[in-house]
Amino acid sequence: MVCTDASALVEAIRSLAVRGAPLLGIAGAYGVALAAARGFDVTEAAAALEGARPTAVNLAVGVRRAQVAHQTALGRTGDPTAAAAAALAAARALHRQDAEASARMAVNGLALLDELLPGGGHRILTHCNTGSLVSGGEGTAFAVALAAHRVGRLRRLWVDETRPLLQGARLTAYEAARNGMAYTLLTDNAAGSLFAAGEVDAVLIGADRIAADGSVANKVGSYPLAVLARYHHVPFIVVAPLTTVDPDTPDGASIEVEQRPPFEVTEVTAPQVPVAGAGGGIPVAPLGTQAYNPAFDVTPPELVTAIVTEEGAVSPVTAQALAELCARSGQVTIN
Repeated sequence: MVCTDASALVEAIRSLAVRGAPLLGIAGAYGVALAAARGFDVTEAAAALEGARPTAVNLAVGVRRAQVAHQTALGRTGDPTAAAAAALAAARALHRQDAEASARMAVNGLALLDELLPGGGHRILTHCNTGSLVSGGEGTAFAVALAAHRVGRLRRLWVDETRPLLQGARLTAYEAARNGMAYTLLTDNAAGSLFAAGEVDAVLIGADRIAADGSVANKVGSYPLAVLARYHHVPFIVVAPLTTVDPDTPDGASIEVEQRPPFEVTEVTAPQVPVAGAGGGIPVAPLGTQAYNPAFDVTPPELVTAIVTEEGAVSPVTAQALAELCARSGQVTIN
C-alpha cells in the first residue's frame, strides 16, 4: 500500500494495514510531514491521524511531535517549505529513536529474564505481534525473545494466534521463522493448558498505552494471560518504549478501548487485513449475530511483574516507580 496523502494513511491505520504502537507513532509523524509537503492543512491532517485509533498513545505522540516541529518552524521562518522539512526531520528523528530504543529494550529485557530465570532455556509465551513489523527496529517483546535466541537461551517461543485478526499466526510466526527461532503456534484458548503443563517460563507482551499507575492496555487476550501467569507463578513482563507511558491517563479505567467491527469475529476473511467497515469473508456465525470485539484489554499493575523500557525496568510496577523512571529519562508529555 502506498499512501500519497494523510487521508490514505488514516485509512491504512484504521484498517490495520499499519499497526503496532511504536510504528503508529512513526507513521503518524510521517503523515504530518506528508501533509505539510503536499500543501494540505496540517492541523486538519494531524487531527485526523491522531483520531484514527484511540488506544495507542504512540500515535498521538508521533503526530504531535511532527506538528509542533512544523508549527515552530513556520512561526520562526514563515516558510511552508522549511516548516515541512522540520516536520520530516522530526519524523525521521522519532524513527531513529525508536530503533535505538528497541535495541536497548532487548538488552534490558534479556538481562531481566536471566535474572528471573537463571540458566537459560527460556520458554516464552507471547501474544499478538511485537517485532520489526511494528517498530523502527526489531520490536519490543519480540526483540527480547530474539535476543535470547541469538545467545542460545531461547528454548521455545510459544505464539498465540491472537484472534480475531491472527496477528500472531500471520506475523509473529513469520518473524520467528525468518529468524530461525524454535516456535510453536497455539490457539488463544490453549494457553491455559500450556501453563498447567508447566511449559511456560515467562510471558512477554508489548503495550499500546501504559497508564500512570502502571495499568497496561494491550491486544485483547493479554489480561487473561496475566491472570494465568499469576496463578501459575510465571513472570508476566511488558516490554514497551517510554513513549507508551502516558502520565495524562491516571489509571486503567481511564484508557479508551477501541471497539472493532463485528465482522472481524463473525466472518473468516482472506489472509490480508480486511477493510474497516466491510466484511466480504466467509460467515462463521448466523446472519445478524452480534459480536463483542474490543481491540484491547487492560491489565492492572498488580498482575505485571515488570515493565521493561529502553531506560530500564520497573518492578514492582507502581505509579511512583514509573514516574521516577520517566523523570530520570527526561521524558516530557506533549499535550
